[in-house]
Order: sequence, then C-alpha cells, then structure tokens
Amino acid sequence: MPPLSRFAPFPPGGTTPVAWQSQLHGVRRHGLLRGLPTDRARHPTYPESPMRAVLGFTLVELLVAIAVMALLAIVSWRGLDGMVRSQQQTREHADAVLVLQTVMDQWGADLDALQAVEHTEPIAWDGQVLRLTRRGMRQPDEGAIVVAWALRNVDGAAHWLRWQSAPVRTRAEWSDAWDRAARWARTPDEAERRQEAVLMPLAGWQLFFYRGGAWANALSTNTAGSLPQSPGGLNSAAASIPEGVRLQLTLPPGGALAGVITRDWASPVLGGGKS
Repeated sequence: MPPLSRFAPFPPGGTTPVAWQSQLHGVRRHGLLRGLPTDRARHPTYPESPMRAVLGFTLVELLVAIAVMALLAIVSWRGLDGMVRSQQQTREHADAVLVLQTVMDQWGADLDALQAVEHTEPIAWDGQVLRLTRRGMRQPDEGAIVVAWALRNVDGAAHWLRWQSAPVRTRAEWSDAWDRAARWARTPDEAERRQEAVLMPLAGWQLFFYRGGAWANALSTNTAGSLPQSPGGLNSAAASIPEGVRLQLTLPPGGALAGVITRDWASPVLGGGKS
C-alpha cells in the first residue's frame, strides 16, 4: 500500500473514498501518523493563513506607549515652566534693583542739597516722617523746597513715599510748607496726595545721625540740647545739619529684594562728597 499522507487532498488513484477513509482510520489506530510533522514551521510549503500575516500592536503595548509619551510630556512641561519662572524672577529682581538705585539717588540728592536758612530747621526726624529744607532743583534763585519722606499704607501695603512742596521764599511760606509736610505723613488730603510719589514697598526704616564723633538714634539727637550753640545762644541752622546720616531700610519678605539695606551719607561740607 502506498504511503499515506494527511496532506493528500483526495484518495490515491484506484481507491474509493470509502476504502480510503477505512485505510486512514486504520493508520491512525496503529499510530502510523504519530510523529508526522504538523507544524507550519516544519513545512514551508504549507500555505500561511491570511489572518496570521496581519501584524499590529496589542492593547498592552498601546497603553505602555501612551504612558511613556505622557511621562515625556510632563517632564518637558516642567522644564519649560522652570525656564519661564527663572526668567520672570530675574526680570523682577532687575526691576527691583533699578527702583532701589533710583530711590537711593534721590535720597542722596536731597541730603546733598540741604540748605541752612536761619530761624528754620534744615532737617528733622520725629520717628515717622523726615522733613528737610533743600535748595531748588531748577534755578539758584528759585527758593527753598521742603521735602518729606515717610512710611504709609498705600492700597493695603506699606510703602515708602516722598513729598515736596512748591518753592518757598519767605519764612511764612516755609513754616506753612513745614507743617503741611508733617500733616501729609499722617492724614494727607487730596491736594497733598497729588504732590507725593510712591517709591517702593517697605517694611520699616530707621535713621541715625553722626554728631560728635559717634552715631546715635536720630530721634534722641534731634533735640535742642544736643545741638551746638551759636555765639548768640541760638541754635545755628548750619550747625544743626548732622555730619552724617545713616539710613536702614527693612525690605518686606517675599519680594524680589529682601532683608536690611544700610546707606550712609556724609555731609559735603565736611568733605564727604556724595553718599
């Protein structure tokens, strides 16, 4: 009997279908087909199924790919956000430094221009407002100007402010401007607010005067007994100007600049030059 094959599409020649099925059944009973290769990998000639030829990603692979892409997106976003925040902080710090430099320049200019007029006070500090009499800014004969520096709440936050009067030429005008400066620091009206300048946020400030070779609190040295006396027994306006002024600013926390800043000024009359 010719060898049988399970891959034969029809019975061998001369064999009826019934006899072929009987022979195949007998072969299977006796185990003649045992060990015959049935795997497609062992039979390259066996036709590949069309469904097996289609390749793609499984659901697990898609989920893993989506998770990896999401992780990369989060990392990239955090990096970009850090760069933007760093640039913003650098810009805020530069703006705060520029404002502070401008304010300190104005502070030094006011002290350098102190004007000693008899029967007036060139500079006075009462613990809340610093008032000073300085020369005019435009013309020499413009007259004197009363300037005030104070700490006051603006829009719910403490700010350092500066106020200046119109030029004064008489003692009566000076006295009125001097009183208005003190009133502006506490309860300003609309007219006085229009003459003020909001400078910068500030938590607190202190002043020290240098007299007699030592620094002392400006409030304790701002008394008549501590000032040098003129030959006539009256306090000289020129002698009441301190030899130096030390300013200590306490900047509010949480801003671009924080901490305590100290600025010393020396009187140009004593050869100190600009602060």
